[in-house]
Amino acid sequence: MPATRKRWSDQRVEEVISNLLRIGVGSAAGVVLIGGLLYLLQFGAGQPQYQHFHGEPLKLHTFSGIFSAMLAVDSRAIIQFGLLLLILTPIARVVFSVFAFSLQHDRLYVLITLVVLAVLLINLIWG
Repeated sequence: MPATRKRWSDQRVEEVISNLLRIGVGSAAGVVLIGGLLYLLQFGAGQPQYQHFHGEPLKLHTFSGIFSAMLAVDSRAIIQFGLLLLILTPIARVVFSVFAFSLQHDRLYVLITLVVLAVLLINLIWG
């Protein structure tokens, strides 16, 4: 058995994937919690106006807008970034799966996982 296959056994791949998911979801939750606390500090004393719906500002609809607003310590941008982390976590899992299957020389699963990745990215971009 080649050294690459031994290092990347199915159990090892599952361990790395579970750690990846755990770290991704934990990081996202932490970022959203920090953003939520900052939001309460900034806007918690105000009276909510439920008569009219006000969505997120347009600057928070793009990656660059979110990052620039985060640098300005905009609590809504920090929450939005946490949600982006949460969305990107399963995508990172699929990307890692392509890598792991290619190291195991499992071409069928590489192909299937690339199709799944393409569907995820198409829906993320144009969904």
